[in-house]
Amino acid sequence: MSSTKPLQINSDRLHEAIHSTCDAFGSAMRYGPGPTDTGMARLSLDDADAGVRAWFATTVAQAGCTVTVDQMGNMFAIRPGKKAGAPTAVGSHLDTQPTGGRYDGILGVQAGVEIMRTLHENNIVTEYPVCVINWTNEEGARFPKSVISSSVWAGVIPIEEAWALADVKDPSATMRSELERIGFFGDVACSHTVMPLAAHFELHIEQGPILEATGKRVGVVLGGQAYRWYTLRVNGRDSHTGTTPYSTRSDSLLCAAKIIVASSEIAKKFGGLCTTGILTLLPGSTNVIPSLVSLTLDIRHSSNEVLTAIDAAIQAEGERIAKEESERGCTLEWIMDSDAPAATFHADTIAAVKAAATSAVGDSWVEIWSGAGHDSCAVSTRCPTSMVFIPSKDGISHNPVEYSTPAQCADGVQVIFEAVLGYDAKRTK
Repeated sequence: MSSTKPLQINSDRLHEAIHSTCDAFGSAMRYGPGPTDTGMARLSLDDADAGVRAWFATTVAQAGCTVTVDQMGNMFAIRPGKKAGAPTAVGSHLDTQPTGGRYDGILGVQAGVEIMRTLHENNIVTEYPVCVINWTNEEGARFPKSVISSSVWAGVIPIEEAWALADVKDPSATMRSELERIGFFGDVACSHTVMPLAAHFELHIEQGPILEATGKRVGVVLGGQAYRWYTLRVNGRDSHTGTTPYSTRSDSLLCAAKIIVASSEIAKKFGGLCTTGILTLLPGSTNVIPSLVSLTLDIRHSSNEVLTAIDAAIQAEGERIAKEESERGCTLEWIMDSDAPAATFHADTIAAVKAAATSAVGDSWVEIWSGAGHDSCAVSTRCPTSMVFIPSKDGISHNPVEYSTPAQCADGVQVIFEAVLGYDAKRTK
């Protein structure tokens, strides 16, 4: 084995790129006096997203990449290799939650940008092409289906269904109309057959407490848990709060509240999770019993079979509550928004990450499973895939204060860099 130290990424440049682009495109929710003490509100396909996309395209072009945009706005920045073939990719997303932080998704794309810059300034040509990808609307915060564009690429979701997704706050804006508005409706089909990948690696903050608790610098991700998203509409009857006895009420909000509590308890019994993140009601008057409540349910478990059991139990209990614990009764409409099976990553890409982690951080890594969904979960259905996690301070994410230190970010990028180079060197096609 050679004792030569692997080529190192530029951690200062990485840090500057993360924060200068956050400052310029979507900075929000200041929580402290420091220059980077803000969160992010860069929702998919809004003006801030358009701005950072333009930055991305310019920056990777300067590093010798050619950028292709597909019909879902996915951006593929490809740097040629010595041989022709599908690229080995580093991918993640630049969109955030409405009260997001500076690292979720953003770090993964910036990792790819830094890798391209490092290769370019050192005049390194890989055996096969390498690529950095910005996947569109991973969060599902503005258009309510997460990992939507990587799922279209994988052939899991029809593109027409994705194009028709409407902004959760403005139904007149769809994914297609916003892609066209900001100029990122590409002319290349969104498909794994048109834009094939040889492998896909993704760097991400853990978004949980395990790495911090164990003192490990890196997590080697083996796969991701299954999840389903529902919109549940609870239909009751609006009537006067002062003149309608309980026995004659159809209170949709009270019914919804009982279902939310029951859903959480059911998921807990199965060792899973269930969360309500959006709740709206009509008509919205102090002295009118609500006639309609719309709420979301996010149900998760590492096992597809157990997830299905949790789902069935929640729906059965919800129907019972609506009929038996809601006075005159309410009716329910269950609309499935997402159905993402558990993902198990490929042995070859996992092996590449383990070798890179050992090189970069010694034995300070641990195998880990992802509790969150990621673009890599969809991509893994079409090519070998793995992920790298770095610690999240206090396990916090989807929050303005999410934080990983510059050294932790550099650890993750170095591992991804060495994993990509190692995988590329072993490719035969």
